[in-house]
Amino acid sequence: MRNEVLGPPGAPSPGASSAGTRGPRRAVVTGAARGIGEQIVQRLREDFDEVVALDVEPRPGVIDCDVADADAVGQVAEQVGRVDLLVNNAAIWRFAAFQDVTVADFDAVLAVNVRGPFNCMQAFGRNMIRRGNGSIVNIVSIAAEHADPAVGAYSASKAALLAMTRQVALEWGPYGVRCNAVGPGLVPTEGAGIYADDAVRAARSAAVPLRRLATPAEVAEVVAFVSSPRASYVSGQVIYVDGALGQSLMTTLPRPSHAAAAAT
Repeated sequence: MRNEVLGPPGAPSPGASSAGTRGPRRAVVTGAARGIGEQIVQRLREDFDEVVALDVEPRPGVIDCDVADADAVGQVAEQVGRVDLLVNNAAIWRFAAFQDVTVADFDAVLAVNVRGPFNCMQAFGRNMIRRGNGSIVNIVSIAAEHADPAVGAYSASKAALLAMTRQVALEWGPYGVRCNAVGPGLVPTEGAGIYADDAVRAARSAAVPLRRLATPAEVAEVVAFVSSPRASYVSGQVIYVDGALGQSLMTTLPRPSHAAAAAT
């Protein structure tokens, strides 16, 4: 485990109970079988004694759990016990133009992307409240704040999760529980088949001010930071890991020659 500087005097440490005793630090990560979730699990193993990986996709070392099923989540929470960190990463998408989104697809996306984190925050968060400390990190997306064509209910689901992040930070802050969000930008993963096209990868890389795509490991590093004692006074915030893509709207408009030169 890494040696880390704990928070200011009097602040609860992530490994301390409300009684002041320390125990094994445990993290839970949903959607942990591959992609960003798998990288988060690997990174958090450097900081935690135990990282519990949840997913509906069978993989060695991964517990089968459908986060949309409140009973299933409750059973896992009871079995796992004390949790110091919850990372809500599980998500699905059903891409389609808005007028073509079916009710079934709309419901499926919100069941996993919104009700799933709701179920997990309630099931694992109650123990955090009783102990008087804990950290929650919700994985949202740049789509939470930026309209994205033909993504169906995905943007709406991530915006809802961001709103829940802020609400939980407000309501659970008095109990010593922090809640933040991390929003990935353009990240090639196993589930993002669009990046198999080299032309698409090149075009998307060129659209990012940093002129490259992100890696799952870079997202995981931000999750590790915001959940650590180094961020002990950070709550209710969202950090976008997007290479400044979210700030690039004005680059799509015609510019004076001097501004165009500065943008290249």
